[in-house]
Amino acid sequence: MDLNAEVEAVIATYPDAAKEKFLVLRNLVFEVAQELCVADLTECLKWGEPSYTCKGGSTLRIHWKPGSPEQIGIFFHCQTRLVETFRELYPQGTYEGNRAFVLGLAQPIPARQVKHCIQLSLVYHKVKHLPLLGA
Repeated sequence: MDLNAEVEAVIATYPDAAKEKFLVLRNLVFEVAQELCVADLTECLKWGEPSYTCKGGSTLRIHWKPGSPEQIGIFFHCQTRLVETFRELYPQGTYEGNRAFVLGLAQPIPARQVKHCIQLSLVYHKVKHLPLLGA
């Protein structure tokens, strides 16, 4: 997948720790998309934030915000059941309302859980009718 120049410009403004976490999370999105054989994954900016979308999936965004400088969030559409499901599957996680899975910049990324959350987002419209989204 080609990297989006607008996204590159946004992450260039992040402090080093946030940039490092962002790049790991972005790579997890690409890895999950490849594992799922998602051919139409698109990287773009939505609301000025790096976003990832594909047919049959729900858009997810990854963004660091100066107002919360010690964390980075993976944001999901707030009217889906995604974050509600993540809370049930991974109660040890940190969440922001019904829209974000929040990760501390100083903490290791729980890759298995994050990959599962990304997977559920990329197939959301295929599994939204299933209990716990089919997890």
